[in-house]
Amino acid sequence: LNRNWPNPFNPSTTFQFSIPQSSHVALEIVNTLGQSVTTLISERLNPGVYSATWNAAGFASGIYYYRFHAGQFMQTKKLNLLR
Repeated sequence: LNRNWPNPFNPSTTFQFSIPQSSHVALEIVNTLGQSVTTLISERLNPGVYSATWNAAGFASGIYYYRFHAGQFMQTKKLNLLR
């Protein structure tokens, strides 16, 4: 899982990741309370490099986190939406 770019962003940012084997992949955005605000990806993907874009128009400025799950791998990183 690479860092999102740009970060800070307004109103959209892109995430890039790669997976070495077929697995169910989930990429979701959560707020500082840990509540899911949107799911960008939730599907089974084949090995490869992928990207997803989040258009945060309509969301409040602030700190958000993105959670990435692929098989047994899980990682969370921070992003900052500036208006």
